Amino acid sequence: MRIYENLFIVKPDAAEEDIDSLIEQMSKNITTAGGTVDKVEKWGKRRLAYRVEKQREGYYVLLTFTTEPSVVREFERRMRVQDSVIKFLTVRIDETLKRIEKRKKVREKRALRRPRPVAAQPSLAQQMLGGGSEEAHSAPGLPVVTHAAPGAPAPAEPVAEPAAATTKE
Repeated sequence: MRIYENLFIVKPDAAEEDIDSLIEQMSKNITTAGGTVDKVEKWGKRRLAYRVEKQREGYYVLLTFTTEPSVVREFERRMRVQDSVIKFLTVRIDETLKRIEKRKKVREKRALRRPRPVAAQPSLAQQMLGGGSEEAHSAPGLPVVTHAAPGAPAPAEPVAEPAAATTKE
């Protein structure tokens, strides 16, 4: 069993009931042959990149299904004989999914081998000034240096605190 995606474009003048019956008919063909329809997405009317069978727009439908390759050949044959289908494309995606899953596992293994980042410890100067808090960027008694934007008025000069009186005993 393999996984496939089929994108087909229906004529824009087709009724919603006709599109639903076409999807149901194609899904029934897959399930009767032993496959499963995993997902059906109706993308709605969209403008085509170029004219196809004198049409400038088309109704897009995406089918994702799991089945055998022989069933896909029959599915595509039935798509060719449908008058309302302008274009279709069937792509096998199980190989791509396997490749993506393999890359994911390799990345996870590589991430486990990497050393864990160590939490940043405050430097000795930051520890002495109060554990690295934002207020303690300068030593006590020294003016705090601030950086102003060009053209902004200069901040007022801080008043220096008087030094504590020391007593001799």
